[in-house]
Amino acid sequence: MRHRMRGRRLGRSSSHRRALARNLVSALFVHGRVVTTAPKAKEYRAMAEKLITLAREKSLHRVRRAVQVLGDREAVRTLFDEIGPAMKDRPGGYTRIVKLPTPRLGDKGQRVFFELVSHVPKPAAGSPAKDKADDEAPAGGSTGKAKAGAKGKSASAGKAGKAAAGKGEGAESGRR
Repeated sequence: MRHRMRGRRLGRSSSHRRALARNLVSALFVHGRVVTTAPKAKEYRAMAEKLITLAREKSLHRVRRAVQVLGDREAVRTLFDEIGPAMKDRPGGYTRIVKLPTPRLGDKGQRVFFELVSHVPKPAAGSPAKDKADDEAPAGGSTGKAKAGAKGKSASAGKAGKAAAGKGEGAESGRR
């Protein structure tokens, strides 16, 4: 029985759990948001909160303590230069755990966003480019015909390529 045994084992050895903690919290500080499982996020939330509290004031001693815990100088630099000063007036509650609607594919594990409260998601890369293309496109009708012609040629070439590739795959699978 595990009476009064604190912490989750997460199916790992103690050294693996320590490495997981360092990597997960470092990634959280560098990227602002991490997709992980609910038990991992709940377990390492306290570690992240304590490090952010440590980073609210920058001193050599505090930086060295953070480097000792994390082992990642880039994450510590981000923590003390950006995250700590931004959270200076906040009385705790620096992270949030948001459940995702779809479970993990392999084992139906509950996935979550483990993120900083101050994290602002970046817009998708495709949406700004799409808006630019709409703004820059000339109103002339000739460009539309050229695009349609180019599209038709590439589509037929793509179909021929897929058909040839399909025949090659079928022959190989028959030999096995």
